[in-house]
Amino acid sequence: MKKLLAVFVVIGMAAVTGGQDRGANLTGAWRLAWLEQPGADGTPHRVDCSGLLIFTDEGHMSVQVMERNRAPPAPGGPEQYSQGGYEASWGTYKIDKGARTFTFHVEGALVRTLIGKDLPRACELSGIQLIVKSTRPDEHWRVAWERY
Repeated sequence: MKKLLAVFVVIGMAAVTGGQDRGANLTGAWRLAWLEQPGADGTPHRVDCSGLLIFTDEGHMSVQVMERNRAPPAPGGPEQYSQGGYEASWGTYKIDKGARTFTFHVEGALVRTLIGKDLPRACELSGIQLIVKSTRPDEHWRVAWERY
């Protein structure tokens, strides 16, 4: 699939510190609740997938997302995060509390063109969910994670 999370994963938030405030931080394991991305007509739709996102106190991050029914990849477009309906990457993250963002620095990934890139992400805690989206204007996906 085209743009799964490198969702990622991956996350900024309100009142979060990289491991000091255990009550409101990202540290721990998160399961994928839902992932939305625009269809051919631009309307957001949910993708049938599952996944796992992990943040450590030491600033490391890992994400895996798998489509249950892989759709054919769309030609062109924004960053490619998955291959064959599967996304996997790991690296480090840094949080900017004021901006409610984090930057995921990719150290390893199934899609090798991601390695070495910094992927900025906006996020918010909404109830029990951590909602993440890209800060790039050409990417319009959103993903929600829930703590295990």
